[in-house]
Amino acid sequence: MPRNNSRRTGSTSKKETKAVSPAPAASVLDFVTPTDVVDLPSRGRFYDEDHPLHNQETIEVRYMTAKDEDILTNQSYLKKGIALEKLMQNIIVDKGVHPGSLLVGDRGAILMAARISAYGPHYKTNIACPSCGESDEFSFDLRELQSVEDSSEGDEDVDVTHTDDNTYTVKLPLTGVTAEFRLLTGTDEIAITQAIQKARNKNSIDGTLSTQFSRAIISLSSETDREIIRKFALMMPAADARVLRKAVQAVTPGLDMTQAFDCPDCGHEQEMEVPLTADFFWPDL
Repeated sequence: MPRNNSRRTGSTSKKETKAVSPAPAASVLDFVTPTDVVDLPSRGRFYDEDHPLHNQETIEVRYMTAKDEDILTNQSYLKKGIALEKLMQNIIVDKGVHPGSLLVGDRGAILMAARISAYGPHYKTNIACPSCGESDEFSFDLRELQSVEDSSEGDEDVDVTHTDDNTYTVKLPLTGVTAEFRLLTGTDEIAITQAIQKARNKNSIDGTLSTQFSRAIISLSSETDREIIRKFALMMPAADARVLRKAVQAVTPGLDMTQAFDCPDCGHEQEMEVPLTADFFWPDL
């Protein structure tokens, strides 16, 4: 009779099974920051053929992170006026797109999308009523902001011509000068901000408009000397400055930053421009 070795050794004829390790838990670092596809007010129509956004109507933008918030509080960046530039470098997905090359209106749309994704569409800030002067907290809905393109048509005060070189010309009424100008970019925006800050540090007039004009103007009745253009931007008659300002504003693609304002104190109603104050990117402060 064969021995039952299983009784003596305690072994069985069953195969041994190895314990299966549980699947590793997902790491918090596996989280992928979402992105948005942002409509460009320019629709890419004003970029050169070698620009990544040439004829591109949208751009992909990553949601803001805590690191991006650090950029917005970096004192060195703020002092140099490049905090928003650094932010856009971070959040634009296509690293071939340089923020400085973006048109001002497209930059505004990108920053608006970043703000909405980070803090929501409602922007609460204090507004002083232009009628009664009372200041109250008012909430703007940033989702209602619409893109605007060329609005010069139908404006009798501004006769703007679009050239084949993607520039514009307008004849100034008093001097009779034909001013050729271009749309401003992020590089212009930074230069203007720095020039204004430099003037303020010297307790001088900041010259916001004249600085914008001197950057935008390409020629004055075919005169291209930059020093002559700079002096003209400072000394042109106010009537000419008004026409040039309206022309630049009319053809610049961007977001319409106005919304209906109703004063809770006096009932006054009017279109009010959304004020981009410090709490725009820091709503909890």
